[in-house]
Amino acid sequence: MEDVRTKRKADIASDHRLLVAKMKLKLKKHWTMGRTISQKFNTAFLQDTNKLNKFKIVLSNKFQAFHDLVNGEGTTVESNWKGINEKITSLCHEVLGHKKRYQKEWITVDTLDRIQKRKNKKAAINTSRTRAKEAKVQAEYTELNKQTKRSIRIEQCKYVEYLGMTEEKAATRQLYNTTKKLAENYRKPNRPVKSEEEQVITNTEEQ
Repeated sequence: MEDVRTKRKADIASDHRLLVAKMKLKLKKHWTMGRTISQKFNTAFLQDTNKLNKFKIVLSNKFQAFHDLVNGEGTTVESNWKGINEKITSLCHEVLGHKKRYQKEWITVDTLDRIQKRKNKKAAINTSRTRAKEAKVQAEYTELNKQTKRSIRIEQCKYVEYLGMTEEKAATRQLYNTTKKLAENYRKPNRPVKSEEEQVITNTEEQ
């Protein structure tokens, strides 16, 4: 409700007050069960050389097998495009994985790899059938969890230091420009005098 104002009431014995208001209706979104949510792949892994090489190898293998099918008879443009889309999607899902909705920009590829390994260890703990195997995987998960948290703290500190240095350089540059402006120190650079043949003149007589 917005723009609510009171009006003068009639000159009678009444406790009613006249109001004028503007109402705004808002429809609630209704999510259907059949709606699919598009997820982005974690392309930051391609910055790592090992991940990039693995991506290229798997891509070459998948498209080599698909190329043999395309050369066969009875293929159409729609079927080819569907096959290419499925191959690329499965490749990205296998090598890159899905990107989280809120992913910190300072997390590097190595830390993302450790996080993925920690997630796999957690899944292995839940699927362990014997107590001995569960205890072994739990110990590995604990050690990997310590390494992951340590790596996250180090990268976060580096990122904060980088932001501090960037702000310090920007502040120093701004301070220099402000001081120069207040001092009205706009000196022109001293350039050498050249002749018509583009030779530097050093003697005063020649100038």
